Amino acid sequence: MLLLTRKLGENIRIGDDVKITIVEVKGNHVKLGIDAPPSVKVHREEIYERIQQENRRAQAQQGGGAPRADTSGNREPGPVAGSGNGLPEPPEDKEAP
Repeated sequence: MLLLTRKLGENIRIGDDVKITIVEVKGNHVKLGIDAPPSVKVHREEIYERIQQENRRAQAQQGGGAPRADTSGNREPGPVAGSGNGLPEPPEDKEAP
């Protein structure tokens, strides 16, 4: 794992197409801005895990031949209310006290 130290407003580059910017730091919370092409899937870890679980569940229900949940090009800017994908709503991000 590569560990980097960045200050507010500084960036991290991943390849030529992905830029991560430190947007805000409050206590132990860091807000990141991610600029990436639509072909790059960007999810918070807990959302990614739910997608994987849903894919495994759907595949098991269909005997292994179920279509996978479409994650191509999906962006996850925050909780996705009313997405209709059968996943529980993610918790709201809380501001640090």
